[in-house]
Amino acid sequence: MKKLILIIICILINFAIENSMAASPSSWKITQPAWNEQHETLFGEFVTRIATAVENRQCSSVLTCLKSPANMYFGSDPSGLRYYADCADFPYYLRAYFAWKNGLPFSFENQLAPQISTSGTTISDIRYTTDGNIVTGRSDIITSSYIFKKSFPNAVEILNQTFSDYISTASYRMSGILEGGKFSDFYPTRISRDAIRPGTVIYDTNGHVAIIYKITDEGRIFYIDAHPDNSVTTGMFTPKFARSRPEQGAGFKNFRPLILTDAHQDPDGTFIGGKIVGLTNGQLRTFGVEQFYGTNRDPVIWSKGTFVINNQTVDFYDYVRLKLTQGAQHLNPTEDLRNLVTDLCVSLKDRVAAVDAARTSGIQLQPHPDRLPMNIYGTSGEWEDFATPSRDARLKIAFADLLSQAKNSMKKYRSQDPALVYQGENLAKDLFQVYATEATACQFSYLTSSGKKVVLNLESARQRLFNMSFDPYHCVELRWGARIPEEMASCTSDENKKQWYAREQWLRNQTERRYDVRMDFSLYDLTGPMRGAGVAAPPDVDIVTYLRSEI
Repeated sequence: MKKLILIIICILINFAIENSMAASPSSWKITQPAWNEQHETLFGEFVTRIATAVENRQCSSVLTCLKSPANMYFGSDPSGLRYYADCADFPYYLRAYFAWKNGLPFSFENQLAPQISTSGTTISDIRYTTDGNIVTGRSDIITSSYIFKKSFPNAVEILNQTFSDYISTASYRMSGILEGGKFSDFYPTRISRDAIRPGTVIYDTNGHVAIIYKITDEGRIFYIDAHPDNSVTTGMFTPKFARSRPEQGAGFKNFRPLILTDAHQDPDGTFIGGKIVGLTNGQLRTFGVEQFYGTNRDPVIWSKGTFVINNQTVDFYDYVRLKLTQGAQHLNPTEDLRNLVTDLCVSLKDRVAAVDAARTSGIQLQPHPDRLPMNIYGTSGEWEDFATPSRDARLKIAFADLLSQAKNSMKKYRSQDPALVYQGENLAKDLFQVYATEATACQFSYLTSSGKKVVLNLESARQRLFNMSFDPYHCVELRWGARIPEEMASCTSDENKKQWYAREQWLRNQTERRYDVRMDFSLYDLTGPMRGAGVAAPPDVDIVTYLRSEI
């Protein structure tokens, strides 16, 4: 009998030891079983603090931001965290990190399949499917219970590896409207300030994801995004985030709130077991689809839906601005232009860091591959890490939008559009003055192959925009579109690479990012524009000539 009692005591002691050892600084303990509005607000504040530090140039990567006071949980992390995320991982990384620190449940899509196509078009890369994707599998972060111990999820392992294994921009490429089966991680939001807020995600179906951190009283949306080199940048929502067919889920979306059900709570407050469910669209007060179909829906073609506000038909981007404006709804053409130029300036300065990362890696010293990647916009390896075709395409779209906005402002001015607020006497002259002042003030520099500093401004960047190489195997001078002999003197690219540069001009002229065409061209294939790849001439981005002609 005494022996049996001793055995039982030993078992109980071992049980206590194992339970105490099961929990560690890396343990993800769920102490709050459901996400609520307070959590969403706090998550938005968490994102905003990090993004504000990036905006103020106080940190510039996932690593430096999360290991700084910008992170409200700074100093509480165990050793071993990698602090890495690209654009697709970044919203998941921040959301999971926040959930871990606040004892909240977390779940994510770990298996996807293409939605059955109705268009007859098939793209093998699930990141760019024609009709979007559906969720076929999910992974729940919950605490398991065994006879003698609890098994906590390891947050460090999840953050370090899981998202890079399972998450890509394909995880965002779904309508969120379809229900039934496995629920999606996101849902589309209506266009309002209570729905679009810090923490809301913006998905560009051309393969990019950002997360909102600030909305001004004038309705301007600012976001933070990450890149394959682990850098983080900020920007403003503009037409560089293209609209697309509803099945692909472009635009604004929020994380679906999660609830842990069928779990039991231990005396220490930890919830054990159970399963995680997401709120249905009908349970979401901020669910909405007008961003896809407009306020006046076309019964046949989604893109023909119109956006009407204050009895005025406007384009989608003006509609978002006006809907998110605090106070009087109006468009100020000079301030709008100033903000667009400022956003472009930030993008150019961020490109400096991206190109310099390629320069310091030494990739420009390697021989140029015999062929380009299968698709220059959606690839992996060195090209994904150091090439800039997508970044450069967004930059070109932004410059084209600058000219388009100037033209639209002049059109509204002449038609006496009541939404336009302007007190001057010559709008073209004032717009030109704003551009000239801000473009000159926006200065940045890069280091040549020999380490010499070259100073540029926004207007000089506009003039060489379509000469800037996206190809990481080119010298840094070609990456910045250098033309004058003094600037090109230190270029290390050999004759073969210079031929690649010359023949890639067709691809540099293109602003549309196509993922449904092969681009694995050899040097001798690049004799001119191909079907879907390359255009003969670049779009007009000459805002200077236009505004001068209107003065």
